[in-house]
Amino acid sequence: MTGHGEHRPGYEERLQAFTGRELRARTPAQDPVNRPMIRHWAEAMGDTNPVYTDDTAARATGRAGVVAPASMVQAWTMRGYAATVAPPPGFDELAALLDEGGYTSVVATDSEFTFLRELVPGDHIAVRETVESLSPEKRTGLGAGRFVTTLKTYTDEHGETVATQRWRTLRFAPAPEQAPPAPRPRPAVNRDNAFFFEGANQHRLLIQRCARCSVLRHPPGPCCPECQSLEWDTAEACGHGRIYSFVVNHHPRHPAFESPYLVAVVELTEGTRLITGLTGVAPDDVTIGMPVVLDWLDTGPDPTLPVFRPAPTEAP
Repeated sequence: MTGHGEHRPGYEERLQAFTGRELRARTPAQDPVNRPMIRHWAEAMGDTNPVYTDDTAARATGRAGVVAPASMVQAWTMRGYAATVAPPPGFDELAALLDEGGYTSVVATDSEFTFLRELVPGDHIAVRETVESLSPEKRTGLGAGRFVTTLKTYTDEHGETVATQRWRTLRFAPAPEQAPPAPRPRPAVNRDNAFFFEGANQHRLLIQRCARCSVLRHPPGPCCPECQSLEWDTAEACGHGRIYSFVVNHHPRHPAFESPYLVAVVELTEGTRLITGLTGVAPDDVTIGMPVVLDWLDTGPDPTLPVFRPAPTEAP
């Protein structure tokens, strides 16, 4: 088998040679049109039109007696399970050729009937099917494919046409399954910084604060760099700051991130700084001193992380 777009030489010519070809020779229905099946159909479809089941009602409309619902014409010639076991040779050949092109899946798209006369009990219907057209390859939501249009001609026992049906299907090459997104690297959480990630999961930007001298520090640590106190609590940042510095990283690349990566040192309104990602801005539009506001990166099972984007008045 070759993938679509990589067909063997002559493939298109072999495919288009099916146009006008008979897929199914004239095949009589297994049973003639009959009242029991009309009644079952009407009950199943919830169609209460009395012309399908009552001779008197049908005659009152000028008919000679009951008639079959027009849309039943296809039902009379259906072969049931037997057709799936031994389909006509023409179908097998066309299906094999489409499979060769990579069009291994099928979905019906539309059916267009033309009815020439009503069927009555005793009519013995037959059907013949030919290929009307095979489209060039199309790009569809299901994948690259071709529309196959066949024409079914329904005739009675005298050979007179009673209905036609254009049946269109899409044979398509299923799009390859998308690989699951690469997992993001998980931060190293320990006793010193667990509060930061717990706050982030609640969309709260918590900064460590010395309980003795009130100096803010980030990244978190066990000891105050100013007074060496081991006592601390937290302060919640308001989420506003400015770009203190930034870099545009092109390497190393990681499948979980879009390259390049914008990494900034943001100076918070509260006075401390933190390293964070920038979002909602192109690398060429970032400037030192640009006002930024807090945003949150929620990635499913991964911890929520703070990121920053340009403040509304500075958005590019």
